[in-house]
Amino acid sequence: MISTVVWGTGNVGRAAVRAVDAHPALRLSAVLVHDPAKAGRDAGELCGLDRDLGVAATDDIASVLAAGPRAVVYAASGDIRPDDALADIVRAIRAGAVVVTPSLYALYDQRNAPPELREPVLAAVAEGGGSLFVSGVDPGWGNDVLPLLISGLATTVDVIRCQEIFDYSTYDQPDSVRYLVGMGQPMDYEPLMLAPTVPTMVWGGQIRLMARALGVELDDIRETLDRRPLDATVTTRTMGEFEAGTQGAVRFEVQGIVAGEPRIVIEHVTRIHPSCAPDWPTPPDGAGAHRVVIEGRPRIEVTVEATDEGENRSAGGNATAVGRLVGAVDWLVEAKPGLYDALDVPLRPAVGKLGRSQW
Repeated sequence: MISTVVWGTGNVGRAAVRAVDAHPALRLSAVLVHDPAKAGRDAGELCGLDRDLGVAATDDIASVLAAGPRAVVYAASGDIRPDDALADIVRAIRAGAVVVTPSLYALYDQRNAPPELREPVLAAVAEGGGSLFVSGVDPGWGNDVLPLLISGLATTVDVIRCQEIFDYSTYDQPDSVRYLVGMGQPMDYEPLMLAPTVPTMVWGGQIRLMARALGVELDDIRETLDRRPLDATVTTRTMGEFEAGTQGAVRFEVQGIVAGEPRIVIEHVTRIHPSCAPDWPTPPDGAGAHRVVIEGRPRIEVTVEATDEGENRSAGGNATAVGRLVGAVDWLVEAKPGLYDALDVPLRPAVGKLGRSQW
């Protein structure tokens, strides 16, 4: 059994604890928390299981890493603390652990990551013998392994389009939704996530991964952006009120340009309420979905919906990201130490998991 630590018990960490507990090759050895109020509580309670796991959460990072875990699922956020997240991850790799995480967007496409991110990781790998694999949903499997798999069913391919279409009122991150994305802010507010070059920083790596797998050269990566205000004030169940005239919907694309045309496209359509921008693409039931469209012959469209934690779509998306990462741990343990991306790490069947939730 592979001794595995889950670092963080927020939206991603809760799913990670459940995934490690369910994996037949992994053993949950420790759970690290930042909030002192969580320290000492059983991991099963913190992650919403109806049973204790016999692992008490702790905030003692040094002791946990000194015990020599073979793997770490790093689930702490890197959105607003990327330097701290990188330092934590490097520390775990230097301790000899295989680390999987969704927290550092620039390392999804590790070959083209900035030297200030890549070099500390490679130095830690050389020193400690650990590894790193960074992935998620979108960016993540929704715009690397899934579209590439589906493209293999086509005779000809004109455009690959990956869409995330979501009602962000289901997303339990109020600060990110209101300030990073700008929902509920005046239309002259400039959200950090939508600032020029930021979408390319987050999703450009996925464009490059797909281009590399498809064997095509990119001329450029371009961005488009559209924002819509709310026509009327709306009240959401999880995040309260959003006033009329403030930002209620966002639509942007990150486009991979091949031979002068946008051929590989990652598109986000994000609303705080279904009433905003009804003419834009919608998910089948209004809550949220990831969709891949292969424009070619034949035309292929695949929509994926995931739910967890009380039929919540955002929680379902987090759980699929965790499934991809935790499912890679035993493969990474057998592989040589290194820095890996989604084209290196196979997505494998759920061996040993079928029916496990009934045990």
